[in-house]
Order: sequence, then C-alpha cells, then structure tokens
Amino acid sequence: MEYGIVGLIVLIANIYALVKTWTSAVSLGAKLLWTLLILVLPVIGFIIWFFAGPRGGSRVTV
Repeated sequence: MEYGIVGLIVLIANIYALVKTWTSAVSLGAKLLWTLLILVLPVIGFIIWFFAGPRGGSRVTV
C-alpha cells in the first residue's frame, strides 16, 4: 500500500513538472529535453528539474 502512495506522489510531481515545463518560455528543444529527462528518470529527473529547470509561466514582450 505504501508503494502505491509513493508512486502516486511521484506521478503527481512529474505531471506538475511537465506542465510547468511546457508553459515556460524556453525553446521547444529545451522543453523536449526536460520532458525526456522527467519521463525517463521520474524521481531523479524531477529533482534535477526542481533545482535547475526552466522557470516562469509566460513570455514577456516589450
């Protein structure tokens, strides 16, 4: 039972990271690389994304 809860938490965290990555203002290539990292290495990928991933939810135009 505990592993199911941990798995659910990891799934939710990865979905959150993917949504934040795809709504950021970085290039398409960077989005694809972050997505691959998060999907291939779910726990480690999320941790790396949390500390070094793209930030910001919208593009700023002047």
